[in-house]
Amino acid sequence: MPETHASAPAPALTWVDPARAQAFAAWLAEVGPRHGLDAGSVQPASADASFRRYFRVAAAEGSRIIMDAPPEKEDCRPFVAVDRLLAGGFVGVPAILEWDEAQGFMLLSDLGQHTLLSTLVTDQPWDAGNRARYRSATEELVRLQAVPAAGVLPDYDDALLQREMDLFPDWYLTQLRGLTLDDTQRGHLTRIFTTIKTQVLGQARVLVHRDYHSRNLMADPADPAARLGVIDFQDAVHGPITYDLVSLLRDAYVMWDEDVQIDYAVRYWEAARKAGLPVPADFGDFWRDFEWMGLQRHLKVLGIFARLAIRDGKRQYLDDIPRVWTYAHRVAARYSGLGPLLRLLEQAEAANGGAQTQVGYTF
Repeated sequence: MPETHASAPAPALTWVDPARAQAFAAWLAEVGPRHGLDAGSVQPASADASFRRYFRVAAAEGSRIIMDAPPEKEDCRPFVAVDRLLAGGFVGVPAILEWDEAQGFMLLSDLGQHTLLSTLVTDQPWDAGNRARYRSATEELVRLQAVPAAGVLPDYDDALLQREMDLFPDWYLTQLRGLTLDDTQRGHLTRIFTTIKTQVLGQARVLVHRDYHSRNLMADPADPAARLGVIDFQDAVHGPITYDLVSLLRDAYVMWDEDVQIDYAVRYWEAARKAGLPVPADFGDFWRDFEWMGLQRHLKVLGIFARLAIRDGKRQYLDDIPRVWTYAHRVAARYSGLGPLLRLLEQAEAANGGAQTQVGYTF
């Protein structure tokens, strides 16, 4: 068993607030003996787009994860509630071992150091390991979607969909790309957003993770067929059944050709039908639902990435915009009534390398 230390964290940790650092050291000294933690081994594990930070610490058996979520900036209660909900449905989420709600510190089981993204062979879309990992990802998604969420989680309703899409003109078009929209363009966007909302709100509803992608799934690098761990689920809602599959297959961090996307989507659709999930009986109908849901998500993500870069100084997200833009552009070019959106997308990127019309699959 590693020796448990009550000393301050290792020098590798950086703290802006000395009082927070002292509170962390005191909390770690308190919970460490109960779990065989080696306080001197604490190292940064990851950070995300919020104010949460994660550390990895050696323990008596393997390692554990510590979440640092300052309570004045982060509310951990949704994380705890959704974690318990998903664990009850046998989804592979971390176990909560300790939670100091007042201070915003949490000790979790460790789902590993490797994200799904880090294990993919990105230049070989039909790689056998990739296929096994995506099969595991879709199987875990089916398990997650089978967890009852109606009346338990917030609804992915009209107002939330609208707030998300408003990020696209407010942050991406105007603040990032410097466009000034006239009344006609804003009117077109209002009509298109209404069409998108009508389409996605008509879909069957299940539990939606909202960020089910390659950076939020933890993988075993040695075993492509191993079950994946699921993290960053605290914003889960009750919403359209295609949303999480879009997040997975039209990922902001890795892009696959559409024939690959369709292959994985068909396999998911078959598994979902077998599990009794409410997917359309015809795959062509399902794929159209997938495309419209994807358009809503990618408009939102364009806005979020712009806001992260401009407001929060996280400019690394600008590198991921071309993939997200391409997804949105393809759908806008494919379906009638979306021409004004297509032109705005092309205008926004004209000064950043130009735009190219893409072709793809419809059913």
